[in-house]
Amino acid sequence: MRPAALLTATAGIAIVIGLIAAGEHRLSGASDAGEIAASAQGAAAQQTPSPAQPTTNPDASMMARPVDDASQFYPASVDGKPLEREQAPEPEKKPVVVTDKGIDLPRPVAESAGVLGFGERRLQLAGLTPTPVDKSCAGAGGTEWPCGMLAKTNFRLFLRLRTVNCDLSDPNWSGTATASCKIGAQDLSEWLVENGWAEAAAGSAFADAGAKAKQDGNGIYGQDPRQAGATDAPDLTQPQDMSDPL
Repeated sequence: MRPAALLTATAGIAIVIGLIAAGEHRLSGASDAGEIAASAQGAAAQQTPSPAQPTTNPDASMMARPVDDASQFYPASVDGKPLEREQAPEPEKKPVVVTDKGIDLPRPVAESAGVLGFGERRLQLAGLTPTPVDKSCAGAGGTEWPCGMLAKTNFRLFLRLRTVNCDLSDPNWSGTATASCKIGAQDLSEWLVENGWAEAAAGSAFADAGAKAKQDGNGIYGQDPRQAGATDAPDLTQPQDMSDPL
């Protein structure tokens, strides 16, 4: 055989052997990759938790609690006992200071000098004796003048339907009640007694003011103010409109 032919044959055999070796290597790598993939899938299946099955134990269901971002860091039980939620303490309540400011009564009507009217209810001022509307007082020369009507009218002019504040215990009283009332800082009973339009009750705090009004001849203790030319004396010959605040 010629040398050239021998070399060609040898080279061909070497190429065939190399191809066979390369094929075996590829087949071995594919088998190893398949085994690795199968092993990874099996491990993942083992790590995947099975879905929770509903429990039929009522005690166990009572211990279940939702897990949120905060509660996941706290244990569900301590020493084998479930945790109990404690009620938050109530905020401390500050004591309410109740001040006695009386009761405001709007639009009082003078029933007489010493009695206020609020619809069907009446309120007698404390510390005085109301002057009856039909009371007559002795004037100069043996005459009489309607001091009770003038006392009521002057009281009405003083009120002018302004809201009064009274020390009533029940704002929903019925019938006639007795209370001390003020307009601002002025006590109504004190005003009536000082001006002589009502007598101070026996033993009241207005006794001295009543004695001074009587000594000075104020109100019902004096003369008919119409005869004296008083500018604030109303004309009693005409009917009085009680709805007029002036």
